[in-house]
Amino acid sequence: MRIRGLTEPPRTAGGGAGLVLLGAFMIQWSAAIVMPIISRFGGSAASGWRFLLGAGVLLIVVRPKVRSWDRDRCIGVVVFGLSSAVMNQCFFQAIHRIHLGTAVAIEYLGPFLVAALGKRSWRHFCFVLLAMGGVLALARPGGHLSVAGILFAAGAGVGWAAYAFASHRVGGDGDGYSGLAVSMSIGALLTLPTIFSSAHTMISTPHLWIRMLLVAIMATVIGFGAEMQALRRLKPSIVSVLMALDPAVAFLVGLVILHQSVQTWDLVGMLCVVVAGVGVTVDESRGAVEIVR
Repeated sequence: MRIRGLTEPPRTAGGGAGLVLLGAFMIQWSAAIVMPIISRFGGSAASGWRFLLGAGVLLIVVRPKVRSWDRDRCIGVVVFGLSSAVMNQCFFQAIHRIHLGTAVAIEYLGPFLVAALGKRSWRHFCFVLLAMGGVLALARPGGHLSVAGILFAAGAGVGWAAYAFASHRVGGDGDGYSGLAVSMSIGALLTLPTIFSSAHTMISTPHLWIRMLLVAIMATVIGFGAEMQALRRLKPSIVSVLMALDPAVAFLVGLVILHQSVQTWDLVGMLCVVVAGVGVTVDESRGAVEIVR
């Protein structure tokens, strides 16, 4: 069964970039919506519920046929599920402790470093230094950040780097959604123990599980789904650096929806990370054109 609208993405680089931005917006917006549940039950439980409900929706809609899968696709799906679980668990722990935009900027270093260091040049080395300087500006003394929050955001970055490559394998096969459904189911199984203590309250409180269902649909079905379709058309390194705008989206969502304060140094740090990501994106695009020629 196909999900109309996202299953067949535009076959242009612009269309792929648009899907990446759609995914970023939906994921960051859902992170703002889930904050009350994180405050009540903790990041681990909120992440577990998102996986469980998101996987449930995908399995009902997609009904993946796994018997026809080969060994490589099965391995890719398992790795994608594992990396998604690590990334999301760490990310929810991070935004429970530090601002959303700061957490995403630190998290973004994972896929950024994979893309930047994949092509060893002085330009890319300078972009890495610029991004590192941006993160230092965000994590400056007096920036009201916790060490635990920074470490969790860095852990999410490691998961994001693995996620970027595994999702290219999953998104490149079939319609992309079958692999996503099974991967999210693996993530749900891995994080299932985290929801036990909150199960009774969540199930017996309609507004909580409805909010959590909305978060799961926005992030897992639409957000991850849009990224899957983009990864069918673009290299994982290019998709990773297109996500350079994620920190900017997260800062905007944090400011507008969560009313989180943004200081001058926060803007400087965010701009450094975004500019570095865009610079690597331009280099990757030029390299792709040269290969075609």
